[in-house]
Amino acid sequence: MKKTLKYGILIFGMIILIGYFLKENTNEKFDSEKWKNWTELKSDYQLRWNMMNNLQDEYEFNGKTKTEIIELLGYPDFETPNFGIVEYFYGYCLDSSDHEKCEKQLMLKFDSKGIVISLKVYNMDK
Repeated sequence: MKKTLKYGILIFGMIILIGYFLKENTNEKFDSEKWKNWTELKSDYQLRWNMMNNLQDEYEFNGKTKTEIIELLGYPDFETPNFGIVEYFYGYCLDSSDHEKCEKQLMLKFDSKGIVISLKVYNMDK
């Protein structure tokens, strides 16, 4: 009886640990429609963040045009056309939808011809 209880507790503990580690695996396959329809609702706030690894692995951004980027990611959440920078937010803006308070963001920089020349991912909550 003691042995059965011991194994039961051990198995239960292992199930909890496995569940915890699977939950921490946040890589989600990139889906353009889900990305474009992202909202700042609590149920969606990690959606773009969870897609970032797959997005970066599967898509080459350098050399893409603004039109190609908009087809893939939709219109940017913030744009600074004077500097050739387009930003797409991913994650949850804790204080407001103001881009300066967003903790996680993807920033694409375009040259004067509208071609991506760099991509940076920021995670300012770490």
